[in-house]
Amino acid sequence: MAYSLDYRQKVVNHVENGGSITKAAAIFKVGRATIYRWLSREDLRPTQVKHRQRKLDWEALKKDVEKNPLIKISRKSKNFFCQTECHLLCLKKNENY
Repeated sequence: MAYSLDYRQKVVNHVENGGSITKAAAIFKVGRATIYRWLSREDLRPTQVKHRQRKLDWEALKKDVEKNPLIKISRKSKNFFCQTECHLLCLKKNENY
């Protein structure tokens, strides 16, 4: 969950004006680790992730489906260390597999 810039500034101001991090965490309902991260940053604006690393390698999945088309999806999921639902979703998104 991304907190607004104003909210982040309120929390940081509270701590910088003498409030403890533990009390600020309780008052503003934000984790202490989050407050420590905000205090160490120069810019409090939320960062945007450009590209997330996917858990499932789609190219490896494609090769595996071509090589072993008759193996059950539940067994394939164990080979790829993911849940069956994840595997099914990837196959649905790429119906050309």
